[in-house]
Amino acid sequence: MSCIRKRPKRTKSEEVIYQEQCRKVAQENGKRLGLEGDADLQFLLSGGELTKVKSNSWKKARFYKLQEDCKTMWHESKKTFKSTQTFSIDDIDSVRQGRQSEGLRKYTDAAVEDRCFSIIFKGRKKNLDLMASNVEEAKRWVTGLEKIIHNLRSLNHQQKSEHWIFNCMRKADKNADNKMTIKELKHFLRQINIEVDDTYAAMLFKKCDKSNSGTLEGTEIKEFYDLLTCREEIEVIYGKYAQTDSQMSDRDLLNFLLNEQRESVSLEQAQKLISKYELDETAKQKKRMTKDGFLMYLHHEDGAIFNPAHKGVYQDMTQPLSHYFISSSHNTYLLEDQLKGPSSTEAYIKALMKGCRCVELDCWDGPNGEPVIYHGYTLTSKVLFKDVIKAIKEYAFKTSEYPVILSLENHCTLEQQKLMAQHMTTILGSALLTHPLGDQMPTNFPGPEELKGRFLVKGKRLNKLDAAFNNNSMVEVDSVSEEDEAADSKENGQKAKAKKSKIKLAKELSDLVIYCKSVHFSGFEHARDNQAFYEMSSFKESKAMNLAETSATAYIHHNMDKLSRTYPAGSRTDSSNYNPVPLWNAGCQIVALNFQTPGKEMDLYQGRFLPNAQSGYILKPEFQRDPASQFDPVNLSKGSWLQKKTMHLMVISAQQLPKINKEKAKSIVDPLVRVEIYGVPADNSSKETGYIENNGFNPMWNETFQFTVHVPQLAMVRFVVEDYDTASQNDLVGHYTLPFTSIQNGYRHIPLLTKNGDVIPSAGLFVHIMILDAQ
Repeated sequence: MSCIRKRPKRTKSEEVIYQEQCRKVAQENGKRLGLEGDADLQFLLSGGELTKVKSNSWKKARFYKLQEDCKTMWHESKKTFKSTQTFSIDDIDSVRQGRQSEGLRKYTDAAVEDRCFSIIFKGRKKNLDLMASNVEEAKRWVTGLEKIIHNLRSLNHQQKSEHWIFNCMRKADKNADNKMTIKELKHFLRQINIEVDDTYAAMLFKKCDKSNSGTLEGTEIKEFYDLLTCREEIEVIYGKYAQTDSQMSDRDLLNFLLNEQRESVSLEQAQKLISKYELDETAKQKKRMTKDGFLMYLHHEDGAIFNPAHKGVYQDMTQPLSHYFISSSHNTYLLEDQLKGPSSTEAYIKALMKGCRCVELDCWDGPNGEPVIYHGYTLTSKVLFKDVIKAIKEYAFKTSEYPVILSLENHCTLEQQKLMAQHMTTILGSALLTHPLGDQMPTNFPGPEELKGRFLVKGKRLNKLDAAFNNNSMVEVDSVSEEDEAADSKENGQKAKAKKSKIKLAKELSDLVIYCKSVHFSGFEHARDNQAFYEMSSFKESKAMNLAETSATAYIHHNMDKLSRTYPAGSRTDSSNYNPVPLWNAGCQIVALNFQTPGKEMDLYQGRFLPNAQSGYILKPEFQRDPASQFDPVNLSKGSWLQKKTMHLMVISAQQLPKINKEKAKSIVDPLVRVEIYGVPADNSSKETGYIENNGFNPMWNETFQFTVHVPQLAMVRFVVEDYDTASQNDLVGHYTLPFTSIQNGYRHIPLLTKNGDVIPSAGLFVHIMILDAQ
């Protein structure tokens, strides 16, 4: 139920009752959020006028307010046919105070800095740039919104579920009388993605309508909720282990953890779980876990599929840079496709906040002597180089403190190159690495730990790195061959040129290249004999894939002490991505993908960099770092890499899957689950369940699969939930990817992500996993 919509005509007394009802609903939801009586929440619920900024000429006053569900923002719209005047708090990525967006910097004056703020949305939805009438109001909007976002994200699974279900009930309660008729009940069931026949709906209704009044109210609604959310599969598991007065004692829980979850834990650790998740104080004192406490445990990180021991930085971060997979973006400046999409500093911020550690800067001469960044020979918009560097400095180390590589694709004249160097040195300051670490010429890379908080420039260099130690300043300007990728972009552009085109390089820019000097690749033998450790090559995907398939072992050895960057072919004008896994198998560190393009490839990327605090650095397996290794992912032989495992997996159930077609109220999901394994060619496989008709709320499969994995350290597992369609391609409902080595055994919940990689608040999969050494 929404208090702001096309209002039916009400008498004065009806309006008073209605508004009081709205106030109570808001109070209830505020309490659920842990913000009962909070002044900032009250401020948002009252709402206020803000100026929406879209351009120099488009700045208009609009009224904004938080609705009584405490998770939807309403705003007035002057568009006649605008159907949605709301957005969900769940869709907000962050709120930025001040002129922290391109739009506000461009269309407002520095004098109003303190009155401005931006709402940044997840996915591709445009920012909402706003200006309050005074500084105090702007602060209150930002504080209030941040508080709600934080509290909504901090709710446990049960609270999220309740919040969602009760608000769906509100919407179904058309006449807002706090009672539910059978017609409203059926409307509600459709809203929560479950289609039931009339007989079942009538049976449910009758069971709960204890007063025989023909409506459900108060405790009857609570009973209906309990009936609806009862998890039969949990009842069975809990019943099997709850051997102490129908409850789980600490020893019963220990028994469950040892036998089902295959965890090496003590009685003391079982007791810690009880005190962490049990809500009933009496049970807690008796060292017992009730069914609610057990469900709470299963829904939190201890009961999740992803091993919580891998959540923080757990890997050795002192090894040479070449020993890590590094999260890397291609065409980082683009928000959409590479032919006509907008270039934006926002794209850099999004990538860096996702833990990306290598960003690409495609630099061209711009007007007024200022270099710009855009996709050459295309219609993509341009963004100032200095604005990009400012945004990178601001957001580089918010998600991860480990080094960021600035991969320059330089098409600029000497004058603008000098300005590029000047902008980087003045804006990045001491964080920019301008000299090798130590006072002697290095023979190997430093590690991510030593380079914390530093920026490394990747690009062409006029001389060898040892010139940094002997004050060799003779070469001021010289011609160097363009980076392979720069030449490729010309090949694919309108102005095709000879492959080995040359550009003049300014000493000021050259001197900033320390550990990532770009050189042309002329074969593994040539690289071994002639290339210094800091000299790295870039490979177009076709060449990289070919080397990974035909010369994998040589490629792995090359990547032990040198860096390789791979990038998508220029022919991918839609900014689609290639599969990164074969290149990781070959030890390539900087496998650059288009972060702005969602899909299976980005799912695998997000999964690969999920462990190790999402720091953007993952230590390669030992057999990809040891010079004596003869590992070949394509033709497997015996070696330390061969640790054959059998994964027994039962897909049990799913909970609260979102509707795919929100426009059609009657559209219900027919879900199926597919489990995919990506790794060395021998491990690639995929299996799927049947589909369940008309039930996205609590579908149950109980289907069992078996997978054999030969090289677990390189394997990734992707879970996909789709809406089955007989006539067309299945729609994605949600997905989740993680490394095989980060999987926990036993009964586990799997969170689900949207196409863009954001968590779907109350949805999840429930599985049982057993990974054993293969015979």
